[in-house]
Amino acid sequence: MIDLTLLIGYLAALCTTAAFIPQVIHTIKTKSTVDISLYMYLIFLIGVFSWFLYGIYIEALPIILANGITFLLALIVLIEKIRYG
Repeated sequence: MIDLTLLIGYLAALCTTAAFIPQVIHTIKTKSTVDISLYMYLIFLIGVFSWFLYGIYIEALPIILANGITFLLALIVLIEKIRYG
């Protein structure tokens, strides 16, 4: 039997993580980060990393995967923001 709670967790993880992919692709292609807030991304990365650690602590794979991958994607955008201003 399918665990509905786990299924919802994986769906949420997929959607929230996939939402960052277009931003990463756009940022890499255009090398433009003028409309991206540096402070927002710093705060966001701290939050996502905290969720990642929380997921590890409670052993929740959807939270671990979503926030680990989202952290890496957001980190790419932040690095590009610092590089291209």
